[in-house]
Amino acid sequence: MGGFAQWMGDPGSLPDSAVRTYPDLLFPDLAAPAGFLGPRPGLLRPPRVGPASLSGGIMLPSGPVSPGCHSRHHRQDGPSSRHVLLTVLEAGRRVTSSQRGGFLGRAPLLACRYFRVILLLLLALTLLVLARFLLTDLELVTPLFGGQAKGPPVTNIMFLKTHKTASSTVLNILYRFAETHNLSVALPAGLHVHLGYPRLFLARYVEGVELQQHFNIMCNHLRFNLPEVQKVMPNNTFYFSILRNPVFQLESSFIYYKTYTPAFLRAPSLDAFLASPRTFYNDSLLLKNVYAKNNMWFDFGFDPNAPREEGYVRARIAEVERRFQLVLIAEHLDESLVLLRRRLRWALDDVVAFRINARSARSVTRLAPETRERARSWCALDWRLYEHFNRSLWGQLRAELGPRRLRGEVERLRARRRELATLCLQDGGEPKNRTQIRDLRLRPYQSGRADILGYNLRPGLDNQTLRVCQRLVMPELQYMAHLYALQFPEKPRKNIPFLGE
Repeated sequence: MGGFAQWMGDPGSLPDSAVRTYPDLLFPDLAAPAGFLGPRPGLLRPPRVGPASLSGGIMLPSGPVSPGCHSRHHRQDGPSSRHVLLTVLEAGRRVTSSQRGGFLGRAPLLACRYFRVILLLLLALTLLVLARFLLTDLELVTPLFGGQAKGPPVTNIMFLKTHKTASSTVLNILYRFAETHNLSVALPAGLHVHLGYPRLFLARYVEGVELQQHFNIMCNHLRFNLPEVQKVMPNNTFYFSILRNPVFQLESSFIYYKTYTPAFLRAPSLDAFLASPRTFYNDSLLLKNVYAKNNMWFDFGFDPNAPREEGYVRARIAEVERRFQLVLIAEHLDESLVLLRRRLRWALDDVVAFRINARSARSVTRLAPETRERARSWCALDWRLYEHFNRSLWGQLRAELGPRRLRGEVERLRARRRELATLCLQDGGEPKNRTQIRDLRLRPYQSGRADILGYNLRPGLDNQTLRVCQRLVMPELQYMAHLYALQFPEKPRKNIPFLGE
């Protein structure tokens, strides 16, 4: 798992302070099971010390003792386990004395007590082994006791869909959950496919907002504007978003929006653009050049051309932290989805997803080290945002799951994805380019110079399985149009022109 060792450290290591010493584990004050050392297992008292202690033993219960193991004269509380070994020594001394004729009448009772001591020692040894195991690998056994948070699944969700950050994959997850659970989605009004982007979001961009007070899920592209979002979403809405390394986010944007963005349109390559960005980028064309500089910062509602003043940057990052309960990281998407599932209290299948809107390898540009450094400098606000929430994500994963348990949860997610790929997809789930996808409804939109991949479903699927598999691979625009038709059957259908090719 990329970055795992870097952020988590050695998953098998524990600080010295977390490891208990051998004597402390061997001699805890242990309550005895009911009917074994007494009928009151919850009370622990040290044994009464009497004259016998002067000769190296411990004082046994006073009064006449019958030879049975369950004498009514036994103390109501069991002895402290710290004295178990001393009890063994005492029993040995008494047996030796009985061979001289002093304690022959008490031999059955001593044998019974000796048997108890052996059992108690075995119990202490078992607890010792268990305690060492728990202290070292507590996260391994937590799932056995229901590690998932208790409560109903979260159904009021606002996802700020940033650009070129694996956000289409997350969008597919939310669309599927909404359809499966019959939830309302804040969809673009009329024939639009975005919620007013790149303009700041307004509530009137949502279809049916004048008739419906609140929606359950909002996840289409928009530029974040909290007061207007709150007009559409309930007060208990869970807010989250996703970020990607700005270097690779910019590389993807350059290919995907090459023909839409003036700054990119004039540049022969990303190397040439970053070598002299001011030659191509014009601050006054902000809404047309949103993909060319600090695009994620812009999506959160901030000024991408703002100076990198430290107080301003920290204030904006704190603002994001106050509003968004979670920020996913695209480079660690599986780990992010594990944490998202935990926060939303969803089932595993709710967050399993195939990559949506991914590019082929031939349309990905390999960047030289100096180009990457220039990209970090050009998108410095995005870089600060990404660095902060990358650290934040791993801190939360470390605190809530721990390394070993996280690995187990990620493997469960990946194993289920492989199962669904085997069930649903042809050719082992290998993504296909647009010319290889037979079903037009499953062909993804092609943008700029990007070669966007999709999937072919296996033939012969039964109706129920086919519906499940179609939802898993349905591209963003088609799924949005599908939900719009379900939610507003009286409205004209969304027009997806490229489907008629």
